Amino acid sequence: MARASFEFFVASRYLRARRKNAAISLITVISILGVAAGVMALVIALAINNGFRNNLQTSLLGATAHINVLEKTPGAGIADWRPDEAKLRTLEGVTEVSAALYGTVILTGPQLTESAVLKGIDIQDTAALHRLSEAIKQGEANRLGEPGAFPAIVLGSKLAERTGMMLNSVVNVINPAGELTPFGPRPISVRFRVVGIAETGFYDIDAGWAFTSLESAQRIMGMNDVVNAIELRLSDIYAAPQVAERAVALLGKEFVAQTWMEQNRRILDALRMEKVVTVITIGLIQLVAALNIFIVLVMLVMEKHRDIAQLMSMGARPGQIRGIFITQGVLIAVVGIILGLSAGYTLSYFANEYQWISLDAEVYALSHVPFEPRWMDSIWIAGVTLFVSFIATLHPAGTAARIPPAEALRYE
Repeated sequence: MARASFEFFVASRYLRARRKNAAISLITVISILGVAAGVMALVIALAINNGFRNNLQTSLLGATAHINVLEKTPGAGIADWRPDEAKLRTLEGVTEVSAALYGTVILTGPQLTESAVLKGIDIQDTAALHRLSEAIKQGEANRLGEPGAFPAIVLGSKLAERTGMMLNSVVNVINPAGELTPFGPRPISVRFRVVGIAETGFYDIDAGWAFTSLESAQRIMGMNDVVNAIELRLSDIYAAPQVAERAVALLGKEFVAQTWMEQNRRILDALRMEKVVTVITIGLIQLVAALNIFIVLVMLVMEKHRDIAQLMSMGARPGQIRGIFITQGVLIAVVGIILGLSAGYTLSYFANEYQWISLDAEVYALSHVPFEPRWMDSIWIAGVTLFVSFIATLHPAGTAARIPPAEALRYE
């Protein structure tokens, strides 16, 4: 403890002392700012990466299933789907099971005609209906089952805006594939009443999806009582691959199960690669900062040549001299780390809170850049920065420890 106190005391005095060579003080400040800039940039970059990943993941999983059980060979749909639903509910980790029918349709509104994905949901499934209700910003999802002259439909907010549809208006929905006749496929056209406008926060869904009851979807798709997907939601989303395997084993080889990771593999891989590239690129700033620390210590050794010799002549051991200069380099890094972490987390908080950076939602699926810094990142950022800075101190500290006191004091 005494040795550590001695080294820390001398190192801190050297850093605070007024020097004859002002360049050393300037480079010391630059070194601290370099470490701070690198740490701050890394915190902000990782906060952006985490924000994009978490927002996209939340938006996707809020509107889509964790696992989709589908026919292995696409055909006329899953006919006997209710017993399959009951079997899947017995799987460990499964919290919700919902049947759905998907199809591509064309919506004709007063402004534009747009293609959309029409999803038919079982209105007897309270969980599925409640999940849709959470996204409703106008109207009510419960109206999907109400009787009337026209079947009910819920439109994504951007889709409703582009087609010019408003709440309670009537939209013409066309299925181009329609039903087969002796003369080929005949389009099916059904008029729907808009009973709700949904906004999930994920642009692709808000701009291209519509929701209706399973019976209405089967009608416009020209199908009987069939579905083409059974959706599972899990208590642990990262257990999806294991649950998917058990689902296929339970239902048989004529089914396949796609997890949310497989469905969004490209975007998740892109975000993962972006994180790696960001860490490597911004990590170069830390190398420059470490080089500055190296230069500072080399110049300090040259300036304190006589002082080092005097300390050694009074009994200071080479290990203590080495420790003094290692401590100086680490102190520079610690100050830079504290400043960098403080600035990085503060800027990330305010940038996310006040949405400083806006985005085009049509391109990025988000209206602003999300910042979500994690406290765990600060631990490894600080650790790596300290390690790099420590490596930079070894050579100049070793040089100081090898100074022969007799030679240094001979001409004093």
